[in-house]
Amino acid sequence: MSTPPRRIAHLDMDAFYASVDLLRYPELRGQPVVIGGSSAQQPSLFADGSRRFARLRDYVGRGVITTATYEARALGVASAMGIMKAARLAPDAILLPVDFTAYRHYSRLFKEAVASIAPDCEDRGIDEIYLDLSALAEESRALAQRIKDAVRQATGLSCSIGIAANKLLAKIASDLDKPDGLTILDADGLQQRIWPLPVRRINGIGPKASERLAILGIARIGQLAEADANLLRQHFGRSYGAWLLAAAHGIDERPLVKAAEAKSISRETTFERDLHPRGDRETLSAVLVGLCRKLADDLQRKGYRGRTIGVKLRFADFRVVTRDLTVAVATADAADLLRASRECLRRIPLEHRLRLLGVRVTALESPASADPGSLPQQGELELLERREQR
Repeated sequence: MSTPPRRIAHLDMDAFYASVDLLRYPELRGQPVVIGGSSAQQPSLFADGSRRFARLRDYVGRGVITTATYEARALGVASAMGIMKAARLAPDAILLPVDFTAYRHYSRLFKEAVASIAPDCEDRGIDEIYLDLSALAEESRALAQRIKDAVRQATGLSCSIGIAANKLLAKIASDLDKPDGLTILDADGLQQRIWPLPVRRINGIGPKASERLAILGIARIGQLAEADANLLRQHFGRSYGAWLLAAAHGIDERPLVKAAEAKSISRETTFERDLHPRGDRETLSAVLVGLCRKLADDLQRKGYRGRTIGVKLRFADFRVVTRDLTVAVATADAADLLRASRECLRRIPLEHRLRLLGVRVTALESPASADPGSLPQQGELELLERREQR
């Protein structure tokens, strides 16, 4: 019996945090809404049942945007952007605080709905998953639509699905027709739909890499696919240069990593511009706090703790440095992750600009060994962020 062709789907919830909040505040539909900020205020409720919402222009303090509605994105607002910068772009946008309890609830609902149809999945975070559909007999479009319908029925939310031969292409595909998209890349899809896209659309090519590629006359994925391998190695190093060429050709052999196989959990972000360790210290500190909070949330949601905490830095010249620290007791506490991450950073000479910062946890304990009663609650995480602001 022949092995069926590989069929990988990437499911991405549409503006997940914002969409969850719009279920509670339907009057905000169609408006630019931003989620984030440690000191963002809850809406004020009046006696007649109406609400008053905070605006970006009124925000005071540090913080970064977690997500935004598509109306806010159309104004230039983006995830991981500093809120003060976003306020200059969209001063009248509504600002709502994050509500991780609600997000975890809806995350669990949509993943349970998907698992009832396609159980072979890789959990990539609170709002996205990869699915291996290879062994399922149902035709791709009908199967994807059935999954989308199940998600909407379980949550009231929309998602976008991309289906392709591997994870790299499926992730690009899921973003092509957002929101509420369903995109299937066949054999001709690489050249027809992927190659005309900007190189930034490949997950793993950030602003700095795209700038350096532009200097070489490479702006589109198709141009990258036709680039000389030696030229890419010369400018990006042997490993990253080879990966760039393979990615442009849609080559990706990575398997799905099931929850039971997880060996590490990480969070990282690529900056819009290169940040200096001293000149941009406050921004970097806020980003690090945010990464630790999100990573702690991932660990808690999956029931894991870890004993080894590490950081990853990519400098402006694409040099990557990592440092790890093993603690005595396994943890899923955001404050512990932050302390260990800062200790790791002290062991790295920080003299050059940074383009990426990441935090990871390895040496994971099995889900059954974690004690939910000792995991930090949302109030503790907020206290952690307030301490960081002082």
